[in-house]
Amino acid sequence: MKKLSILLIALAIGFTSCKKEKKEVKTVETEVIETAVTAPKKIKIALNAKSGSSVSGNVVFKEAGGEVSMTAIISGLTPGEHAIHIHASSDCSSPDGKSAGGHWNPTAQPHGKWGAETGFHKGDIGNFTADENGNGTISFTTDEWCIGCGDATKDILGKGIIVHAGVDDLTSQPSGAAGARVSCAGIIQ
Repeated sequence: MKKLSILLIALAIGFTSCKKEKKEVKTVETEVIETAVTAPKKIKIALNAKSGSSVSGNVVFKEAGGEVSMTAIISGLTPGEHAIHIHASSDCSSPDGKSAGGHWNPTAQPHGKWGAETGFHKGDIGNFTADENGNGTISFTTDEWCIGCGDATKDILGKGIIVHAGVDDLTSQPSGAAGARVSCAGIIQ
């Protein structure tokens, strides 16, 4: 019996002397980074005939990757070269398109060929050719424009696009002597 009591005492001491194990819990923090994916900005506008012409068409501006591309498809023109510019205002209400103001020139440069060292207006797009059926297309891409960014030297929103009856000579001041405004559209959303 003595052996049994010692055994019971040893078991009792063993149970009571068991220490509770502390488990260490590690907390792992995770950082979640959200990346906004923005769709390209896009504006499609319809050109309206001015100055007694029948010139119409569509212009699409699209901004992606820090650049704005412009594609204009125009019909009703006389065959040959024609100028196209961005003008200071989206107001195309006058019959001759002059309500759109002069060329858009936020940096106060002389009129000229786009990219010329001697200067150019931000609205000086240039010339394109209409085929024998009076249809013409021009595409243009630049990082000098934006759509709705709020930078007065780059933002084309609120401006107008004008197609002229003639060719821009790229030197006459202040507008290139491109002739009548035969089509106009406001660059608005």
